Formats: sequence, structure tokens, C-alpha cells
Amino acid sequence: MPLFGKKDSGKKTKARDIKELNKQVSIEEKYNLHGLLGTGAFSEVRLAESKETPGDHFAVKIIDKKALKGKEESLENEIRVLRRFSANHFDGKCPDERRLTHPNIVQLLETYEDKSKVYLVMELVTGGELFDRIVEKGSYTEKDASHLIRQILEAVDYMHEQGVVHRDLKPENLLYYSAEDDSKIMISDFGLSKMEDSGIMATACGTPGYVAPEVLAQKPYGKAVDVWSIGVISYILLCGYPPFYDENDANLFAQILKGEFEFDSPYWDEISESAKHFIRNLMCVTVEKRYTCKQALAHAWISGNEASSKNIHGTVSEQLKKNFAKSRWKQAYYAATVIRQMQRMALSSNNSSSANSDSTGNSSTHKKHSTNATAVGAETASGEGTETSPAATAHILRLPQDQSSDLETSNTNGASV
Repeated sequence: MPLFGKKDSGKKTKARDIKELNKQVSIEEKYNLHGLLGTGAFSEVRLAESKETPGDHFAVKIIDKKALKGKEESLENEIRVLRRFSANHFDGKCPDERRLTHPNIVQLLETYEDKSKVYLVMELVTGGELFDRIVEKGSYTEKDASHLIRQILEAVDYMHEQGVVHRDLKPENLLYYSAEDDSKIMISDFGLSKMEDSGIMATACGTPGYVAPEVLAQKPYGKAVDVWSIGVISYILLCGYPPFYDENDANLFAQILKGEFEFDSPYWDEISESAKHFIRNLMCVTVEKRYTCKQALAHAWISGNEASSKNIHGTVSEQLKKNFAKSRWKQAYYAATVIRQMQRMALSSNNSSSANSDSTGNSSTHKKHSTNATAVGAETASGEGTETSPAATAHILRLPQDQSSDLETSNTNGASV
């Protein structure tokens, strides 16, 4: 479907654009839209349930066209990138459409548009953010971190093979698919992603603390910026604090430009030399010497048995809580909204099923994703400014948030709220 009333070729008048939009199937015909999951500068994200298959839940990102005016190209770019990883995408080059998807990349399933809004129907992930889950754990080892990084590397390597650079890899964009202990990790938020064939990349974008030196140096850059970000994430996963930090942005950027970071004692005393070697090669200032994703995947800390099995949960979780603390009341509010909405849907469905059972002897069953989602964010916050435990917000539904095209500087440690 063309975005913003545009056709693939030729120009149309505004009246004809509107006429064309009115012909299109509306999102309300296929989905029931429910509780608010999150908001951004130009959009909101709502829980949606399929009308064709009740019990199947999705997340719908709703973008206000008026608020987005002048930034349409950014949204169109994000959608182009997401469609590249969609199960519905077929470009004629791949005989098997399923090969175009990746299990660790959040999928865009459908797009809709009306006169005032654009709707992105996204895969629903319910497992919560990366750091929240680590804090929740009773045990956490280098092997656990290695397994996480391997999944991220495989997904980013796949993206790079497709000619896409994410440009904003950070913990907030790494979500667990479900609340299960063995849940896979998912990469989300492609708002700053770019396809290499769309031109030279030189725009300073990303999140302070995770951005590569060549971006700050305002040099042309490529896929290697994602590898640097994975190096930063790997560092944090093993100690609980960022490799670069300063309250002053200029000082922070100077550290990154020089690649100045340490494996501080006592936090790194129990971490293997293999892990440190791995990180050094991902966070190498010289782009030509920096590992590619494939080289990183071949490293013994990822592919071999060099990751330690020693429990480092106590130190890492303590530092994560100290260095990446958030005001979670908004997230808890949204989680509570989701719970109320889904409980009402479940109750309504159960009542309907009971009525049908009484009259016909049959009852309906729900798909498993509905069951999983009802367990999301079961606790609520008492009000603004009230801290909740990581467990209370670890399973909050999150989807890509709006990103600025410029470098974000609101939180110099890179921990977005």
C-alpha cells in the first residue's frame, strides 16, 4: 500500500488520494484495537486482536500524519527496512519467502493507512527488556551472556547480509519474545536503520554511549557501527555498567573517539580473558581492524567453550540496578492497562464460551499467545515517582519508539526512559 496517499508512479491530486484511501480496507475491519502500550513523539502503540482469529494478539503502532509532517521519509524508510524482514516480502530473488525472515527480528506484519494515520501491525513480544530479565534471574553466567550475544550477532549478521544497518543497537531495543526462561531475544526499533544501497551514511545518529567513534567523527560509516554497539552491550552484560560514561557529553564523546575503556577491578577480576579479548575486538577504534559479525560469531567465547560458568549475577545485577535505574511508573501503568484489557477480553470470551457450551455443549479455545500475554506486567505502580521492583515491570510489552534523526543526548549513559 502506498504511504501518505502516494502511488508508486505518477502524481495524484489530494481529492483522488482521499478517494483511493477510502477504497482501502480499514484496520478496524480486521482488528479490534485495545489498551495503550506506549507513546512517542509522533505515535502511540496499542494492543490489537485479530477479528479473523480471536485470541491472536499483535501490537499496532499508530502514527499521526499531521505530527509527522516533514518527516515522512523517515517513516517510509523504517517501513521499507521492516518489509525487507517480513514473511510477506518477496523480491523475486529468493525462491523461499521464509528465508527473508529471521527469528530474532521483530516483524512488521501489515500496514494500513487512512486520511490522518498510518498503522503498522507488528509482532507482539511479551518477555520484557534485556536488563530487567537479567536482574530477575537467580543465576547468571558468562555462558548466559555469550548465548545472548550470539543471538544478537546472528540477527545483525543477517541484517547486514540484506544490506541493512541498524544504527541504534542498545539494550532497550533488545526484548525477550516471551516470559519463558528459554525465550529468544528479539531486535526491535528500526527507526534509524538504513539500507546501504540508499546512499552514503554520514548522519550523526544513535544513542550516546553506544555510538561508534566514526559516527562522532562525522566520517562516512557502514555496518561496523553495529558491531561497536554490540561490543558496548557485551561489556555491560558482563559487569553491569557502561564502558564510557561522563556527565558531560563532550567528555563522553572524547572517551569514545579514543576508545578509552578499562576492565576495572574488582568487577572484571572473575571475567575470562577470552571475554575481554572478544570485547576489545568489537570495540576497536580502527574500523578496518574491528571484527565483522561473522568474525565475532567465530570467536571462541561465542562458538567455543571459553565462556565461564561462574555465577556473576550478584555483581552484575547490583550494577545494572545502580547504573540503569529507570522511573518505571509509566511502564507499570501501561502494563496494568494491558492486563485489564486482556482480562476483560478473556472474561468476555469465557462468558461467551460458557453460553455456547450451555446451549450447544461446545466451548472455544484460545491461542497460546493470548495466554502468555495475560501474564504480562501483573503488578502496578502506586503513582508517579514510585519505584517498582524489576520483577514488577520485567514483562511489559514494548515496541519500537519514535527516534530522532539526530543524536540523542538526553541520557549520556545511553539508558533511555
